[in-house]
Amino acid sequence: MGNAQSTIQVLAPLSFLYDFAAQQYGIFSSPNMLDVHNQNLAAFSPQPFFIAGFFFPQQLFQLAWLWKLWKRDGSAEEVAMMEKFGWCYVLGNVCIGTWMFFWNANDLKTSNIFVVINTVSQLAYISTMLPPMDTRSTPSVLTHVVAKTFAGIGVLDLLHNTSAAYYRNMPPSSLVQIATGVGFAAAASMSDWIFGACLAYDLVALSMGQEGGWSRLLGGYAAMTAGIVGLRNWFYPRSKAVNDGGAYSRVSREGGSLNNV
Repeated sequence: MGNAQSTIQVLAPLSFLYDFAAQQYGIFSSPNMLDVHNQNLAAFSPQPFFIAGFFFPQQLFQLAWLWKLWKRDGSAEEVAMMEKFGWCYVLGNVCIGTWMFFWNANDLKTSNIFVVINTVSQLAYISTMLPPMDTRSTPSVLTHVVAKTFAGIGVLDLLHNTSAAYYRNMPPSSLVQIATGVGFAAAASMSDWIFGACLAYDLVALSMGQEGGWSRLLGGYAAMTAGIVGLRNWFYPRSKAVNDGGAYSRVSREGGSLNNV
């Protein structure tokens, strides 16, 4: 286990640097990633500057998380949690970094393969493997923020790349428009504040990248998604507390239970 832990401590920052270097290539090469975006507009093409606006603060959270991982700063359980997610984190950075080279080569069908792998793996991790967040634990909070923002922007990447690769310049059908609203509403109904905010942000980015009625509908979906996330996370914890006796419990130093904390 020591070898595995040592390996992920090295691989995680290396994968960040690989992805970061690939993004710089995508920005400064010719054609650059924005040129390819403009050549392949589709029904799920976002306003590109919203993506840049998302990645800047997200990378700051990544750096803070990487520092905690590198220093093994936390309890044994917290370090184990960070290292477990680290493998999914590395996979995501490798996929998105590699995606950039195919995107800039205008090979969008191949680039879409890496987007699918990343998005599916990140969504699977946060829905099945990520332990509940402990708001008193900085490693736990950072792991949740990094994991859920990775998955959140992955949803936008998947919609964008798939539509650009296979449905360029095609308006969304009525079925696609309905499915978009239903899909985001369903996801929002199961999301916490972090992932739910990412879903709403995705829709705003899409709305700003489109025109006409489709843009307005996406904006409405963004408001709907934000409302569902707000209602779900405002009322559900309170109803759960009532059903559980009105309060959380914790274990005292003597092993007893202290209620109403």
